[in-house]
Amino acid sequence: MKRDNLIILSLVLVLSGCGIFPRSAGDSSLIADKIHKQVLTIDTHTDTPLLFGREGYDIGRKNNPAQRGGQVDFPRMIEGGLDAAFFAVFVGQGERTKEGNSAAKERALNIFRQIHDALENNSEVAGLALTPDDAYRLRDEGRLAIYIGLENGYPLGMDISMVEKYYDLGARYITLSHSRNNDICDSSTDPKGPEHGGLSQFGREVVRKMNETGMMIDVSHISDEAFYDVIGITNTAVIASHSNARAICDHPRNMDDNMLLALKENGGVVQVCILSAYVKTPEPNPQRDAARQDLRERFNNFEGLSEEKMEQAREEWHLVNEKYPQELATVADLVDHIDYIVELIGIDHVGIGTDFDGGGSLADCMDVTEIGNITHELVNRGYSKKDIEKIWAGNFMRVFRETGAAARIPSIAHTSRLPLADR
Repeated sequence: MKRDNLIILSLVLVLSGCGIFPRSAGDSSLIADKIHKQVLTIDTHTDTPLLFGREGYDIGRKNNPAQRGGQVDFPRMIEGGLDAAFFAVFVGQGERTKEGNSAAKERALNIFRQIHDALENNSEVAGLALTPDDAYRLRDEGRLAIYIGLENGYPLGMDISMVEKYYDLGARYITLSHSRNNDICDSSTDPKGPEHGGLSQFGREVVRKMNETGMMIDVSHISDEAFYDVIGITNTAVIASHSNARAICDHPRNMDDNMLLALKENGGVVQVCILSAYVKTPEPNPQRDAARQDLRERFNNFEGLSEEKMEQAREEWHLVNEKYPQELATVADLVDHIDYIVELIGIDHVGIGTDFDGGGSLADCMDVTEIGNITHELVNRGYSKKDIEKIWAGNFMRVFRETGAAARIPSIAHTSRLPLADR
């Protein structure tokens, strides 16, 4: 009898693996954990360098997110199974003057220094990554891979040579604009509306220079018109480092169906973002909205602020969120975007860029230790290991690799620390 039971149990397990009998929740969880450990995982957008100047923050130790310790650090990346991440050199939009441009450049260079210093001080657990292969190499060495992206082209000023200079410092993409129009292109969220009608003439030069240099073009944040201008000019595939599907959540930061179809035609990839308001339209909260608007007005829309003022603004924003808590979207809501994008343009054009430490947060993905929940939801919805491998890294790495291969300017030599002098 015992032998018969074993035979029946074995048959059930075989049939479950074939999909004839459904797997239990426990089986799915074990499968998801195994897949999450096996595939390369890369988050293509985090704003973690914003924390580097904060008193008490050390990316090399485990911080407490409940005490404003940020959402990403190296111990928690390891705990959450995140192999690689892009750290954003973010400079908010300020005055587009000679003085403003100079200040933006200095701010950007300081953030590059901070990233390099952090990696030098934690070289046993993390290293600077410059090519797609570096992520795999560093993982084999038992270390995390940290890439750099420049969020907002504002620190270019009107100096086209800065594209190469930022590339030499490790930047592998530039998000052309942020929340306001700049000298490159229109933003999707500037309250004054379009200024250039898409890309400016200088912006067109920037796109061509990025193609030559081997720098990925990031179309997150830019206006719809600017997106189509980029698609019409670039000779490489583009990325949207942290954007979602507008059909699921109607926000100008997200991409509509025609944009997604154009992205597919271009060969690009959209990296879905966990910032809750881009995942699911929030319920109205007039008191919170008024308090946030007051902060924007008092802090110049968070543009052109000193580090001290920016830290004060972040603290007050945090207090507003505590006073008027927002009901966050969930990982299931996020994967609805992945499902939609896959249905519309295919499995080869979607990835993940959380926007951790820049507003990205879900009810069940509050920090990097919980990113495995995304893999679990993908497994629950029937995505295969091959599919999940594409979503977590493969699709983005394809674009990254093709962009480098198309460059007409030789790549820089790999070093553990890139020179900052005279930049």
